[in-house]
Amino acid sequence: MIIEVLAIVFALGLLMFFAYRGYPVIVFAPIFTLLAVVISGNALMPSYTETYMTNAANYVKNFFPIFLLGAIFGKVMEMNGAAASIAQSIVRALGSKRAILSVILACAVLTYGGVSLFVVAFAVYPFAVAIFREANVPKRLIPGTIALGAFTFTMDALPGTPQIQNIIPTSYFGTDAYAAPVVGIIGSLMVFFGGLWWLERRRKQAEAAGEGYGTDHKNEPELLENQTYPSLWISVLPLLLVLVFNFLLSRGFLDVTTWYNAELLKTFNIANVKTVASSWALIIALCIGIVSALCINIRQVQSKLAAGLTAAAMGSLLAIFNTASEVGFGNVVKTLPGFKLIQNWIMGLSSQPLISEAVSVNILAGVTGSASGGLSIALEVMGKTYMAAAQAAGISPELLHRIASMASGGMDTLPHNGAVITLLAITGLTHRQSYKDIFAVTVLKTLTVLILAVIFSFI
Repeated sequence: MIIEVLAIVFALGLLMFFAYRGYPVIVFAPIFTLLAVVISGNALMPSYTETYMTNAANYVKNFFPIFLLGAIFGKVMEMNGAAASIAQSIVRALGSKRAILSVILACAVLTYGGVSLFVVAFAVYPFAVAIFREANVPKRLIPGTIALGAFTFTMDALPGTPQIQNIIPTSYFGTDAYAAPVVGIIGSLMVFFGGLWWLERRRKQAEAAGEGYGTDHKNEPELLENQTYPSLWISVLPLLLVLVFNFLLSRGFLDVTTWYNAELLKTFNIANVKTVASSWALIIALCIGIVSALCINIRQVQSKLAAGLTAAAMGSLLAIFNTASEVGFGNVVKTLPGFKLIQNWIMGLSSQPLISEAVSVNILAGVTGSASGGLSIALEVMGKTYMAAAQAAGISPELLHRIASMASGGMDTLPHNGAVITLLAITGLTHRQSYKDIFAVTVLKTLTVLILAVIFSFI
């Protein structure tokens, strides 16, 4: 049994190592999956074709529309200048004296409005450079600032956020994107103010040491003064439409759960409409957002629409197949003999399902370097167990949803995380220069969700 446990740990370690080295997860996840199967003595080919591929395909079926539409929405908002307009307006309104706060808010508005994290980083970076340079704040603090605004509370804590990390739990717990709003808001405030305190403290330390913006930096953007963008009010309209229609279709008078009768849904093998309703609501809301975004600067967008849509589609394919590969990995692992010991160890860390869930999602998100990947693996493997334990303890499925979602955005941003690597590449900085602040935000998020899990386990 020890060898069978080590087989799983070894396979996970290899997956993390190769992801950190930049190798494609889509290629190496099945290789290391089958390695664990062979060491454990299970059937090789059935594990691959019937477990790995089946579960990977099911994940693509459930979430591909959201990945694709989210990528298209973000790309259109980038092409029409709306994302840059929002970032520029917030940065200019708050001024250089509040450089860190203005960048955080610019990222938060875009992320909460449905723009993908990568598009947010590209859109906000030029304005972050301009205002940090004007305020003479070290450039090395920009990645941590963008990470706080885009990778934390607006990604998975604030109720209603359309990011995939907030949608994945809905299919496991029958919830919607607005699950446990009070917990989400409390967690968001804790992360926001805690992260802002840390970054401002770092800024003051640099100021006291006489450190300014710095020189000889890489990837410095061109000056933006001569560029024109749509007005702020027009630019935020697509974001507002996504948020409003997502709410109306989830909990308002347009609630998608009332559109079809139960008998009709059974013909499509849908036993409980709540497991798909949140995805339906977001798909429709994103389509409305895309159409409205296409109407902004239509002539400017038209000339590069084909290339933009192609780039968005390719990006969404890579993202979802990477995550689906990790989901397939997790589903094979849970069939292996050694997994029962690992599961019992995780569950044995606490008899409280919220605490156990927070720990397991954090661990898997950290190992895979992916919030959505770690979250999907944890819920695929132990979602039903947590649901049963929560029901026995009288804990709401909405709390399970919010804790799981927030935990996915904790230790996922370890050094091998794709978003971290991309963010550092965009800013032209290194792990040595800027990762300390990203890690601080990561630790803060992890501690926040654990604190909330403990508090709401005993209320």
